[in-house]
Amino acid sequence: MTDQQIYLEQGLTKTREAARELARCDDVKIRTAIEALAERTLAVQQDILQANRSDLARMSKSDPKYDRLLLTPQRIADIAHDLRCVAALPSPVGEVLEQKQLDNGLELSKVRVPIGVIAVIFESRPNVTFDVFALCLKTLNACVLKGSSDAHDTNRVVVRLMHEVLAEHAINPDVVFLAPPQREYLSTILQATETIDLVIPRGSKGLIDFVRDHARVPVIETGAGIVHTYVDSSADTTKAKSIITNAKTRRTSVCNALDTLILHQDLLPVLPELVRAMGEEHGVELYADHDAYAVLDGHYAGNLQRAADEHFGTEFLSMKMSIKTVPGLAAALEHIHRFSSKHSEAIVAEDPQSIEQFFNEVDAAAVYANASTAFTDGGQFGMGAEIGISTQKLHARGPMALPELTSYKWVVKGSGQIRT
Repeated sequence: MTDQQIYLEQGLTKTREAARELARCDDVKIRTAIEALAERTLAVQQDILQANRSDLARMSKSDPKYDRLLLTPQRIADIAHDLRCVAALPSPVGEVLEQKQLDNGLELSKVRVPIGVIAVIFESRPNVTFDVFALCLKTLNACVLKGSSDAHDTNRVVVRLMHEVLAEHAINPDVVFLAPPQREYLSTILQATETIDLVIPRGSKGLIDFVRDHARVPVIETGAGIVHTYVDSSADTTKAKSIITNAKTRRTSVCNALDTLILHQDLLPVLPELVRAMGEEHGVELYADHDAYAVLDGHYAGNLQRAADEHFGTEFLSMKMSIKTVPGLAAALEHIHRFSSKHSEAIVAEDPQSIEQFFNEVDAAAVYANASTAFTDGGQFGMGAEIGISTQKLHARGPMALPELTSYKWVVKGSGQIRT
């Protein structure tokens, strides 16, 4: 057994033991510690940025993960803001979900409790380190962080900072553990049924598939975001232009970014105007089907290509987008059904019946009408932050924050009752 393997197994055991101690912490102590982390993060941001530059130096700027890895003073300020938001939220732990008294006098309460130890496996996103820590601590869960080698220098500095703040506030620093980044140690985490209660993978489809296929620990999938926006014949094209431009270009490396524009064929004459800003201001590369290509050829400032089969059902994570032309809503729904990852899907339409049908028939964690899919985010949903966006249906769906990091137990109070 290697030194790293020993370090990992001992770390998991210590994290399990520390999780028990969290039950003795009140929310005032937790809130104060998270607020202190926000202040300390801003105070030592140069140390974090220096470590981040070390990670970035090993990655090509053309890699879609580069933007996910990148930290800036503004992004650190946003992280501190999110930490404060999580600190200020009421903890769901202890919330009574249901209460009743049985005929025999037993008093039953269904009460929210922490899950225990949550392992999050993620790629190239150091902001996730902060989000996971804050959300887990607020719900009295311990966390195991398995970041990738891409972000290890940054994660190491950040977790060291967390340990310092926890110790200063009389909370066992072992409630957060940074696992070795190498891929060969992932299997140990996925098999650790004695020390880990839940695994949440955040990253590429390949990572998520590997975790799902090899884990013995329960898994919540946070799937890749293959995102569509359908522009109906009834759409307000001014709204459509701003919505699709924002959904595609605001930040391309995130899972809520637009991948495929589905366009009603009646709107082909206005397609060049709908995507004008994408080409002139953002340089989006378009992969257009036959009808869309015919209209855009010679009328698009960016790189225009003919779409192939592989350009549909693809999460681009870059300034690339495909265009599918359809004869109506039914065909749009069929295309989404075939290619959706069940993350976020949108319709731009003024016809209320089309909107209602879209909402009823699209199977996704978040469905939109006349708004950008960029809003699929825990912070934007008023959750403070998120630990991931679940694309499955059991336990949690969509952005997961504090309530989704709890389970429940039945508390039964009696006065001597026995069962006959």
